[in-house]
Amino acid sequence: QVQLVESGGGLVQAGGSLRLSCAASERTFSNYAMGWFRQAPGKEREFVARITWTGVNTYYADSVKGRFTIARDNAKYTVYLQMNSLKPEDTAVYYCAAAETWKTWNIATMTYWGQGTQVTVSS
Repeated sequence: QVQLVESGGGLVQAGGSLRLSCAASERTFSNYAMGWFRQAPGKEREFVARITWTGVNTYYADSVKGRFTIARDNAKYTVYLQMNSLKPEDTAVYYCAAAETWKTWNIATMTYWGQGTQVTVSS
């Protein structure tokens, strides 16, 4: 059982930056592709970014492409989400997730979830 703990959320003005971290409990962290999702009030959880086991390949939702960067440090069992040029519409609870698969990537195929961290962007 892998436990994921997010941190780094908070309140920031539009145009600002935040870096989210997700720490995993297991050395098997490197066995999982990792990703970030978010859920705004009254909306469904949506994909934000993902990264392969080695960190070589990344993929982003169109809404965050060019502003957000996902990275991982397997030695520290941690995945990061650097968020720049934040907009009020980025306000949501951000969740990290671990997946055993890369090809089929959706909420149902994630193996583990973190508890979420709130990001609020004021205008």
